[in-house]
Amino acid sequence: MAEVTISMNNTDEIRAVFGEFDRNINLIQKAFSVTVFSRDNCVKIIADDELSAVKAENAVKTLCGMFSRGETIEEQNVRYAISMVNDGAEGEIAAISEDCVCVSFTGKPIKPKTVGQKKYCDMIRKNTITFGVGPAGTGKTYLAVALAVTAFKQHQVQRIILTRPAVEAGEKLGFLPGDLQNKVDPYLRPLYDALFEMFGQEAFARHQEKGAIEVAPLAYMRGRTLDDSFIILDEAQNTTREQMKMFLTRLGFNSKMVITGDITQIDLPETKKSGLIEALKVLRNVEDIAQNRFTEKDVVRHKLVQDIVRAYDEYQGTRKTKGAWT
Repeated sequence: MAEVTISMNNTDEIRAVFGEFDRNINLIQKAFSVTVFSRDNCVKIIADDELSAVKAENAVKTLCGMFSRGETIEEQNVRYAISMVNDGAEGEIAAISEDCVCVSFTGKPIKPKTVGQKKYCDMIRKNTITFGVGPAGTGKTYLAVALAVTAFKQHQVQRIILTRPAVEAGEKLGFLPGDLQNKVDPYLRPLYDALFEMFGQEAFARHQEKGAIEVAPLAYMRGRTLDDSFIILDEAQNTTREQMKMFLTRLGFNSKMVITGDITQIDLPETKKSGLIEALKVLRNVEDIAQNRFTEKDVVRHKLVQDIVRAYDEYQGTRKTKGAWT
């Protein structure tokens, strides 16, 4: 039997660490098979073995560190802290929270929430072209937009250009109602949503009217040279080889490019090869081009999204091993 006592600063810290209805502490108890309770201004951990007690102690102290930095402790933070403790890397969490990428229109600080996200942000700042590849919910596009807005507000670039391939998933564009803009807007909606959060709708509309912000389908990029711009290509797994090469060669002086995608969610016809997959191979050793691979640990949406990503990865690995795809 092992027992650990952690001194807390006040009852507010205890409340934040334990969470509403003890939700946070219940996750820690389940993860490490320990019993945790508070007494006076202390938290006590009881475990069957010393290793479990130490891991639970490290998890609680990690949450205390978040509280002291003014962070809101949510289920995602707790689960990530647990996974980092299991990897012996909980010390890296403090460095993540110190990086404020941008401040939203409502004053909310936008920060990376995982080591993978922090690495991704650092790559974008350092390199001219960055690929962010990984599953849904890892913040690939959201963080890229936040960095683009910061670069724009600091006058490092004159324009923000966001684009996606308008892949027809089940419906033909020609049969959708409205003019061309109405037809392509549904494909671009996630990009609009991110920009609204960063700028506010009025400022976004003003910048868009001046041409400082452009949200358009990938086809609109052909024949252009994009100088003094922060350019983001989203859903790049749905580009063809020709489209990807076309996009990459639009790069102009004093510009940055970020290409995001999930190679497990390709909507192209089977006869077409993904331009993203080819580009990752062709450009992997080119200087000033970085590649960041996200994993399910970087998913910051609902816990089930992590579980779904992991389940699909395991299923696909099994199918590959058996040599059968259905």
